Amino acid sequence: MNLINPGSIIRIRNTERSTFNELAVLFLKLIVYGVLLFIHQKYPEVYAKAPLLGQSLMVFIGASLIVSVIRLILVTWYIRKNRLNSNIKDNFILGINSIVSVLNTVLLVLAFMVFIGIDPKEFLTSITIVAAAIALTFKDYITNMINGLIIMFSDRLSLGDYIKVLDQEGRILDITLVNIVLQNQDNDMVLIPNSLVFSVMIVNQSKQNVRKLTVDFELDLLHGHTPSSLEDYFLQVLAPYTEQLVNDGFSVKTVEIRKDLARFKIQVLLKIRDRQKEREIKRMLNTAVLQLTAQKR
Repeated sequence: MNLINPGSIIRIRNTERSTFNELAVLFLKLIVYGVLLFIHQKYPEVYAKAPLLGQSLMVFIGASLIVSVIRLILVTWYIRKNRLNSNIKDNFILGINSIVSVLNTVLLVLAFMVFIGIDPKEFLTSITIVAAAIALTFKDYITNMINGLIIMFSDRLSLGDYIKVLDQEGRILDITLVNIVLQNQDNDMVLIPNSLVFSVMIVNQSKQNVRKLTVDFELDLLHGHTPSSLEDYFLQVLAPYTEQLVNDGFSVKTVEIRKDLARFKIQVLLKIRDRQKEREIKRMLNTAVLQLTAQKR
């Protein structure tokens, strides 16, 4: 007897509902634009009672309809070309959605200008200095938006990737025009500004076929431990997890030697990603380090 996962049914229904809502909004825009065009052609006296309102609605809905159709064509073409599921979250689709959101906002502003009787062309040509001041004021936000689009249309960082940025590491849940939403090991949501992505070193562990765990620690030189003895000690600690480790995927590196202490780094490469196993191994290594530092020569 075949068993069906209820979660899969929910995901399928959510996907179908999302697609239906998108098509319904597109169809509604088409109907409203058709009604406005019909009134403008057949009943000009009705249109003449509120010309600015009619013009602003036609500008916004007509242009928004064109943008939505272009988006639908691009996303459908991309999904079919790459043979993706219709509910897939992808950088390219995120980028297209973000551009559509920006364009709809611009169209809404232009429609409002038409509604209050301002000619957009004359307005744009007359506020060059003001526009420069606005661009300077929102420079960081604009930079974040541009960087966000670059990230979305590249394959260096993707949804679901496990990355490390400065002292934060976790899985990418979302990429917006402002920041990257990261879920760390404590299940906290961390927001990384897009501008930071291009100014610091980022480790993308998902681009590797392994999962790397690191533990940094310090030892007093009086303990008399060497890198070789430390490797033997921690290999015994990791003996229960040998099957999860990559061949030759364990090492103890000497980071720094000072007058009275030495800094070491443990690196463990795991074959597969298993959050529960990762936590167990890291907890065991930290416990072993604490026991080691408590020993006396």
